[in-house]
Amino acid sequence: MKDGFRQCMAWLHTWSGLIVGWVLFFVFVTGSAGYFQAEISRWMRPELPIQNFERFVDQAPVLDVALDRLQEVAPVAASWSITLPHYSLAAREWQGLSIRWEEMPKDGHENGASGTEQLDPETGALYTQPEPRATAGGVQLYRMHYSLHYMPAELAYRIVGVCTMLMLLAIITGVITHKKIFKDFFTFRPAKGQRSWLDAHNVVSVLVLPFFLLITYSGLVFFQVDYMPAGVNTLYGSDDQSHEKFFDEYFDDEHHHVAIGRPPIALAPLLKQAEAQWGPGTVRTVTIEHMQGEEPVVAISKVFGGSVKFGDTAQLRFNAQTGEPLPPEHADSASRQTHDVMLALHEGRFADTWTRWLYFVAGLLGCTMIGTGLVLWTVKRRKQHLAAPNTPVWEGFGLRLVETLNVATLAGLPLGIAAYFWANRLLPIELSNRPDWELDALFATWLCTFFVALLRPLKRAWLELLWTSCGAFALLPVLNFFTTDRHLGVSLAQGDWVMAGVDLTFWGLALLFGFIAYKVNRKMAIAQSAAKPAHSEIALDGAGGSRA
Repeated sequence: MKDGFRQCMAWLHTWSGLIVGWVLFFVFVTGSAGYFQAEISRWMRPELPIQNFERFVDQAPVLDVALDRLQEVAPVAASWSITLPHYSLAAREWQGLSIRWEEMPKDGHENGASGTEQLDPETGALYTQPEPRATAGGVQLYRMHYSLHYMPAELAYRIVGVCTMLMLLAIITGVITHKKIFKDFFTFRPAKGQRSWLDAHNVVSVLVLPFFLLITYSGLVFFQVDYMPAGVNTLYGSDDQSHEKFFDEYFDDEHHHVAIGRPPIALAPLLKQAEAQWGPGTVRTVTIEHMQGEEPVVAISKVFGGSVKFGDTAQLRFNAQTGEPLPPEHADSASRQTHDVMLALHEGRFADTWTRWLYFVAGLLGCTMIGTGLVLWTVKRRKQHLAAPNTPVWEGFGLRLVETLNVATLAGLPLGIAAYFWANRLLPIELSNRPDWELDALFATWLCTFFVALLRPLKRAWLELLWTSCGAFALLPVLNFFTTDRHLGVSLAQGDWVMAGVDLTFWGLALLFGFIAYKVNRKMAIAQSAAKPAHSEIALDGAGGSRA
């Protein structure tokens, strides 16, 4: 430890960031991709056609079609739910007509079996579409930022939780350490070695500091019960049954269903009331259920979006027997509302397209902050290592290990992500456990980059992996052209901006890695030229060489 409060904070900032930096980089990369998980999943299932249900803005006839089908498949059920055609901000695409029902539970069971169907909005027949390839998609890419892979979920949650807590600590100590934080924000000195890395780290850190604080703190809120179980265990008990009681109360899920059927009233007038308040085509779901001790209810919910309340949707409730309006469900507690808002801000589920791009760019800047911090540590230690005449062997080994992990993570992980998309297009469609093979391709490629960084000279490893990542992303749209009929030309011609946007983003990432590789190559050339010993010319003369 160092003397002085700021020196102690600097020491804590350095080591709290270093020991978990590689895990945090993985979390930020996969978490940033998660802001476009729906678009990624769409690109990875090119067999799905473009769907546009805009012509079904008048939802009343569609509602009758769905009710007829539910009456046929589940005449007596615990609940009915109808999702009407609408544009989903969460999925960033049009959603068709679908129904869901839950059967009455059998004796000894709390819940009954459930079923879902996607229907043709005009005929009520089952909606048929090409069977898409099995893929892990963008959803699994997003989930890995908190559940990692190849390990039990509970263990992964705790590992990520520890890393997140240390990142929060690193952010706070970083603010304390930099007494000239605002001046540093406007200072960047290129081509200055260690000073340049520190300037880049400071600029990026201050630029989106509120985002880093938000995303880190809200990430801890996600698994608050897993990270701090003492409160629940004290009040409810530590066994599974006690935890189930806690979650029943937390989610207000203690009541039991009473069997329902088709309501005796017409639902179209209720739908019109909701549309008069929210606008045409803004109804998302119509749910019919009857909880024990309460009135049978028709609940009409608005399309998600526009609010930072997690899963927020305005809702109107009516008596399913008379059609009379019912009061809203009881309000959530302040702690529950705070919790929901934090989750919504973390996931950006309320965000439109441009706001998601802001989230994505901020996430990439988070990767930059972590990456520059890791490189800064090695640049500083390498300089000290070369200056010290009798450096312990273990210090040299530790420095080499950190440098290898930096190359394999900062330059190798993006190559693994690119391999994930390549596997989606190259693996046989009929391959068993295909989603697992896609993920195996990601981690196998990433592991290979570690051996490249270990066996090759570090500078060459940086350059080779960066150029390989550039080429891998640049060729993905070309691969898409040869392996599917949803290539960039078709997507642009049909206005399918989801497919086209992913292809264009691949090229944008290729340009980014190409630019970084170019700068690294140029810096290497300048360093080699400056460090070329004068006696090398003499050696050339002695070997029969000549000088101009």
